Amino acid sequence: MTETLFEIDNLSVCFGDPASTEPVVKEVSFELKRGETLALVGESGSGKSVTALSLLRLLPPHQANYPGGEIRFEGTDLLKVPESKLREIRGNRVGMIFQEPMTSLNPLHRIEQQITETLRLHRGVTGSKARQRALELLELVGIDNGEERLSHYPHELSGGQRQRVMIAMALANDPELLIADEPTTALDVTIQQQILELLRDLQSKLGMSILLITHDLNIVRRHADRVCVMYQGRIVEEQPCQQLFNSPQHPYTRKLLDAEPTGRPIPLNDTPAPLLSSDHLRVWFPIKKGFFKRTVDHFKAVDGVSLNIDHGETLGIVGESGSGKTTLALALLRLTSSQGAIVFKDEPIEHLKQKQIKPLRQRMQIVFQDPYGSLSPRMSVAEIIAEGLLVQGMEDAEAKEQRVIQVLRDVGLDPEVRHRYPHEFSGGQRQRIAIARALILKPELIVLDEPTSALDRTVQKQIIELLRDLQKRYRLSYLFISHDLAVVRALSHRVAVMHKGRVVESGPADAIFEQAQHPYTQQLLEAAGIAG
Repeated sequence: MTETLFEIDNLSVCFGDPASTEPVVKEVSFELKRGETLALVGESGSGKSVTALSLLRLLPPHQANYPGGEIRFEGTDLLKVPESKLREIRGNRVGMIFQEPMTSLNPLHRIEQQITETLRLHRGVTGSKARQRALELLELVGIDNGEERLSHYPHELSGGQRQRVMIAMALANDPELLIADEPTTALDVTIQQQILELLRDLQSKLGMSILLITHDLNIVRRHADRVCVMYQGRIVEEQPCQQLFNSPQHPYTRKLLDAEPTGRPIPLNDTPAPLLSSDHLRVWFPIKKGFFKRTVDHFKAVDGVSLNIDHGETLGIVGESGSGKTTLALALLRLTSSQGAIVFKDEPIEHLKQKQIKPLRQRMQIVFQDPYGSLSPRMSVAEIIAEGLLVQGMEDAEAKEQRVIQVLRDVGLDPEVRHRYPHEFSGGQRQRIAIARALILKPELIVLDEPTSALDRTVQKQIIELLRDLQKRYRLSYLFISHDLAVVRALSHRVAVMHKGRVVESGPADAIFEQAQHPYTQQLLEAAGIAG
C-alpha cells in the first residue's frame, strides 16, 4: 500500500469549449498522503471547490471539461475510468461533506433514509442492520437521541446537527478520504470547534485522509498538516502548516494572513446620549399540544433582556444560534411581538401600532444576514435601494436618483451599477448594496444581523472598515449581531453575551474579551481561539 492516496497532476478545468474558454482551474498539482489533513485555502472564486469536485468528477459532465492533467487515485487516472468505476468510489472509498447541509440534504426524506441510502447502494445493507449502522453513525458524530432523530426531516434539526448528519453520511462506509468543503461555514464557534474536533477524532480512529477546503485561516492553523493556497485558479504556494503561517512566501498568502479583523471601534464622545433602550424585554412563543392545541409551556426566545445603546455607539450581541440574538433585534425594531419596555430617543414605542411606528422606520434600519436572499432578484439595484424612499412617501424621481447615486458612493460602489441586478454581483458587493438600502433613509440606528458571516476574510475586513467609516461620518449607532468574535471585537464598543434568551454578561468590549467572568463567555472565547 503506497503512502500517497491521491495525486493531482497539472489539472485544468474549464466550463464550455476549451478552445475558447479560459480555465477556472489552471495546471493545479498536489498530492494527498494517507492519514494527513491537507487544507486548500483561498477566497471565493479561487477554484477550491471546483478542484475538490473534480477529484470525483462531480461537476456537470455536459458543462465541465478537463483540457489537461490527471487525477490519480492509488495510481488510477479517474479522468479515464468509466462512470461505473466512479460510482464504486464515490460515497464508498471517498466521502464528501458539502458546504450547505440544508440544500445538500433532501427535504422530503427522513434522516434514516438519507444515511442508509449509501449503505444500501455500496454494501447491500438493508433493514434492521442498516438502521443499527445509522444509529452507530449518529452516536459517532455526537447526536443524542438517535432513535428519535432518525425519524426527523432536515428542517427539524439545527445547523450543527444537519452538518453532523452530513458527516455521518460521508463516513457510513469508512472512507479512505473525506473531502470537507467549508464544513463549518456560518456555524457558531462552539459548534465549529465540536465539528472539527469530531473530524480529528474520526481521522485518528479510521486512519483516513482529509481534504479541508476553507477560507478560515484560524481553522487551518489549528487543524491542517499541509496547506495549498489557491489564487485565480492556480496554487501559488504550498507549505507545511506552521511554516506557511510563520514565513509565507507569496504576496497573496501574506494578504490573506493580514486580512484578519483588526483595529478597534472609533472613539466615543465623553457625554453619552441615549438612543435605544429596553427593560425586561420578553419574547415567549407558546408551545401547544393535544387535540385542542392548548398552551402547555413557552419557548423563551428572549427572557427579560435589558440593554441600552447610545448615539454613535456599537453594541455587539454574541452567542450561539438559538440564543435569541436575532429575535431580540426584531423585537427592538418592533418587527415581532414582545412584552417589556422599549424606548427610542426618550419615547416609549412598545405600545405603538404599526401605523404609528411607520415614521420611526426611517430612523431604525436593518441589514440582514444573507444579502442574496434579502435582495429581490426582479428589482434593479436602484429600485432596491430607493424602495424605502418610496415607502416613506418621497415621490420626486430626480431627488431619489441623486440619493441613490450618493449612497452608492458612500458604500464604495460605482453609481453606474444601479442599473444592474443582484445576481451580477459578488457576496461582498451585495452586502454593500444591502447597507446602502438601509443607509438611504439616513437612519440613526442600523441593526447588522451577521453581515459578514459568509464572506471571505479579505471582504470582511473591507466591510468592517466601511462600517467604521460610515459610523464616523454620520454618527450612526449599530446593534451588531455576530458569532464571529474577532469581527465583534474590531467593531464594538460594548458587548452583550446571550445564552438561552438571557444576557449572561455585558460590558466594555475590551473587558469582555480580556477578563470574561461568565463560564459561557469563556467557552466562546476559547472555541474562537481568542486569548485574553
